[in-house]
Amino acid sequence: MKRLFIAAVGLAALAGTAAAADLPPAPMPYYKAPAYLPPYSWTGFYLGVNGGGGLGQSTWDTNGGINTSGGIVGGTIGYNYQYGAVVFGAEGDIDWSGIRGTTNTGAGCTTGCTSSDSWISTVRGRLGYGADRFMPYVTGGAAFGNIDASRLGITTATTNAGWTLGAGIEFAIAGNWSAKAEYLYVNLGKFNCGLNCGAASDNVSFNTNIIRGGVNYRF
Repeated sequence: MKRLFIAAVGLAALAGTAAAADLPPAPMPYYKAPAYLPPYSWTGFYLGVNGGGGLGQSTWDTNGGINTSGGIVGGTIGYNYQYGAVVFGAEGDIDWSGIRGTTNTGAGCTTGCTSSDSWISTVRGRLGYGADRFMPYVTGGAAFGNIDASRLGITTATTNAGWTLGAGIEFAIAGNWSAKAEYLYVNLGKFNCGLNCGAASDNVSFNTNIIRGGVNYRF
């Protein structure tokens, strides 16, 4: 009886082994491939807003320099083309400006001589390095704006063309949005204010250092 029991157990074990051999192999574990994220491209048109401040100087031939400061805010339009890591761009902007300064020193300025600027516009080229979603750049081009010179209640104003040079950093934040921080030196040249500023040959110049931030939407 004992021998029959041992034989039955052995047959059952052999049958189980044979059945397991006939089963299909277990499937391999499934691993999901990581999502492919293409490199960020800076190519395309964009619109944006910017704001910041300026700090500079306006020089009168007869009355010396006037320190100026104030805020700016405005809009931006531009286009970038990326080739490899190099980004070529063109950008224009126009800003309302509250940059101004007053002095009470100098000939004829005891009641105050004031230089101000009510708007600034630039048209610039940009050259950047596209490190994926981060782009440092240099920029330069033409600048336009008005120069107002006031003395004894009389204001003489002109629209002048000059130049600008600067640098900045732009980075993609979410979707089609990007943000930037930028420095520009703007020189609007000078104009002849004449007797209104104290002498027939009196010239008034205007330059400023602008630091501003901006947000752009890319199409």
